[in-house]
Amino acid sequence: MIPVTRLNGSPMWLNSLLIEMIEETPDTYVTLTTGKRIIVLEKADQLNKLIHEYNKSIGTLTGTIKVQHMEELS
Repeated sequence: MIPVTRLNGSPMWLNSLLIEMIEETPDTYVTLTTGKRIIVLEKADQLNKLIHEYNKSIGTLTGTIKVQHMEELS
């Protein structure tokens, strides 16, 4: 889980494994695999760092990189 801040300033924890897409337009929209969209105060690059750190801490970063690399070779 990663900490994020809603537009109203309230903090929440988001399951980063459910994040499908992050957009900045200029607000930051996080789209989950469930289809739900959340607007947060953090910028996309901040979220990417948080997701990267979280994935590394639980050991899923290596698997993600390998899958991406395999897809790029196809």
